[in-house]
Amino acid sequence: MSQPFTAIATLIAIPGQQDALEQHLRALLEPTRAEAGCGQYDLHQDLANPLAFYMIEQWSSDAALQAHDDSAHIQNFRAKAGDFLEHFELKRLRTLA
Repeated sequence: MSQPFTAIATLIAIPGQQDALEQHLRALLEPTRAEAGCGQYDLHQDLANPLAFYMIEQWSSDAALQAHDDSAHIQNFRAKAGDFLEHFELKRLRTLA
């Protein structure tokens, strides 16, 4: 069993599609926050680059993140993402202090 961890997802919109990306990301907030093992799921937009969005996430375990990845709302997002998402990256972090 894994320990709790923080994840930061970086999502870059296709130029001109940042409003669509934001709308789809906002739709993920409520169902994700209701998932077992989700302690935080907050959406941020880069002030210097409005194409860049960040999800700051707290998960109780690897299994909780895997369940999130397998959820219907994430699978639906992925099916549509090619229309508005240019880049995705997920960093997993452990807390040191």
